[in-house]
Amino acid sequence: MEHTFTELLWLLLIYSFIGWIIEAAVGTIKNRKFTNRGFSTGPFCLVYGVAAVLMEITLSELIGSPFFLFLGCGIQATFVEWFTGKTLERMNRHKWWDYSDKKWNFDGYICPQYSLLWAVLGIVSIRFATPLFLDVYYQIPEPVSIIIVWAFAVYLLLDMAVSFAAVFHLRNFSLEASQLDIPFADWSRRTSRPIIGYAERRIANVYPSIQEKADEILSEGKFAEGCGFYKLFWLFLIGSLLGDITETIFCRFTAGEWMNRSSLVWGPFSIVWGFAIVLATILLYKDKDKPDRHIFLVGTFLGGAYEYICSVLAEIVFGQVFWDYSDIPFNLGGRVNLLYCFFWGIAALIWIKGLYPPFSRWIEKIPKVTGYILTWILVLFMSINMLVSAAALIRYSERNGGPPAASGWEHVIDTHFDDQRMQDQFPNAKKK
Repeated sequence: MEHTFTELLWLLLIYSFIGWIIEAAVGTIKNRKFTNRGFSTGPFCLVYGVAAVLMEITLSELIGSPFFLFLGCGIQATFVEWFTGKTLERMNRHKWWDYSDKKWNFDGYICPQYSLLWAVLGIVSIRFATPLFLDVYYQIPEPVSIIIVWAFAVYLLLDMAVSFAAVFHLRNFSLEASQLDIPFADWSRRTSRPIIGYAERRIANVYPSIQEKADEILSEGKFAEGCGFYKLFWLFLIGSLLGDITETIFCRFTAGEWMNRSSLVWGPFSIVWGFAIVLATILLYKDKDKPDRHIFLVGTFLGGAYEYICSVLAEIVFGQVFWDYSDIPFNLGGRVNLLYCFFWGIAALIWIKGLYPPFSRWIEKIPKVTGYILTWILVLFMSINMLVSAAALIRYSERNGGPPAASGWEHVIDTHFDDQRMQDQFPNAKKK
């Protein structure tokens, strides 16, 4: 079932609120006093909302297959929980929750007991709760419903910004800014300090280990040092190029023909691989000294969830099916299969253990001024490339029995990216 953005935002808020109630209840019972265990100060636990909306978007098509729906809900919710925990740890270098005392836990963030619980809750949400919550939303007259949703969404956004500021100890930066002779900076410091301070104290009380400040990355004057924007962009570029080459060679050996595997209309770039490399790097680059099986299992799990989500989103946005594994055993809806999940695990192991360290060093050897200038030129090129590619794919889908081009940009796209070119560019793409 397709939903509007406002409806999805409504579900995000509702499930985030329910998640906050669950977490607050557990914390209150455990500590014998009221405890707000959410990341944000307000009554929202965003990880529940994100997981529920993600399930609704990507798994509602499996509602007629209870086993696969159960499996998909468990995998996706577990992925969201692990990803959230790992991201928060990267921000502050401390675990916000720890399941290390649970049997068969992985990385201290996930364990089978909770994965089963999330799977059950996922089925309940998709089959029963979401239709009920949407019925409630439809009962509220417009534009009242829209105003309510967006008002709470803005509140949540501001609340999350304050919480992030608290975690990153931005009061220190505000203090430095106030030393400048800028009235607004001084006003901002005086206004934000009490709010951010309250959020810091709340987080510190609920998660005592978060009081310790994260170690700062020491700057040695190198370009793209650490794992910031510049490093990640170049890894995205490298990953996209390597992914395209890998898939082209793989198709040559398996299908017996050279096949274009690029995601974009200009250049040999597979952005699915590029974003996968960035995601794997963010989550795993500090785990390079852990056992190989750790990297492999995380890569297998992460890669399968990532590929499934990419498949669903591409079909929703562009109306195209870019790959179909229906003829491969142990597939899920033709979107992922067990064999390729193992390939993702192997790829993650090769990347983190073998390729990332030398690539990271090579990127840092780029002269700083040259690196900054070249990076932003490439950012502009890739942004335009992705926008044009998205427009070409959308028109490619609409031209099949749809209305003729009505606007100027549609005429330009139809002229330069006709059906023949799009078939050559995306040979495996099938209209939905």
